[in-house]
Amino acid sequence: MATKKVEITVPPRPAHFVGDGFRVHNFIPGGSRLDMKRMDPFIMLDYNSKYNFGPTKVPRGVGVHPHRGFETVTIAYQGKVEHYDSAGGGGIIGEGDVQWMTAASGVLHKEFHESEWSKKGGIFQMVQLWVNLPAKYKMSTPKYQAIANSDMAKIDLAENGCIELIAGDYQDQKGPATTFSPVHMMNAKLKKGGKAEFNFPAHFNTAALVIEGNIIVNGEEKVPTDHFVLFKNEGETFTIEATEDSIILIVSGEPLNEPIAPHGPFVMNTREEIVQAFDDYNNGKFGYLED
Repeated sequence: MATKKVEITVPPRPAHFVGDGFRVHNFIPGGSRLDMKRMDPFIMLDYNSKYNFGPTKVPRGVGVHPHRGFETVTIAYQGKVEHYDSAGGGGIIGEGDVQWMTAASGVLHKEFHESEWSKKGGIFQMVQLWVNLPAKYKMSTPKYQAIANSDMAKIDLAENGCIELIAGDYQDQKGPATTFSPVHMMNAKLKKGGKAEFNFPAHFNTAALVIEGNIIVNGEEKVPTDHFVLFKNEGETFTIEATEDSIILIVSGEPLNEPIAPHGPFVMNTREEIVQAFDDYNNGKFGYLED
């Protein structure tokens, strides 16, 4: 199989706060090479790199806000997140866990640092990724998947480390998340000198984010901590080698190739659907959630 080469390596853009609890670098959408169309079905990626939050009695976070038309995937690397939505989903995302919320026809949502964790504070690190829904599923019933780290398929790479599989497949094992279109999502936890090979269809949009450590892609491209790698839509296989103990988030998805009409917390296919989303939200059709 042909090698899937690196198209661009992107350093983290200046951080900004979402609410008062998430200090993030935005990678998607970001410029012509990382816009929603190019990264389809991944339409947003915010990365809260390591940040030390001091102790507080009132948890930091983001209050009640709506979503429609896509899914939010929250991956906690350090720290804990507490969240609730108007469809009845909610709970605590512990370190290593994943929250996969399908907003679909519409939910109200809020997320904060977990109450007990907030009292002590500490290093907080997480990723939130938005995955677009195919048009035929955008108005389906909202749902929620709480994926504990213990539920993830773990592929042992012997002295190289392991792969934690969230969605899709790797070496004939499948991740626990159910998806509405073909999506692969996994954490590669590689030891110093460890190497792993990955194989995705050439037309899938594929990227990697270095959460910890430093890596070399395909034996030639050095990528440091907190940098984002976009692969070309050519070839199928690539290798990652860790020059120190590393964690790499890898995502690959088949493009939906449908019109994308984004506006704030709504992502639909047409402007008319966006207007309808605002009307439905203002008329209370997203349910109720106490702030």
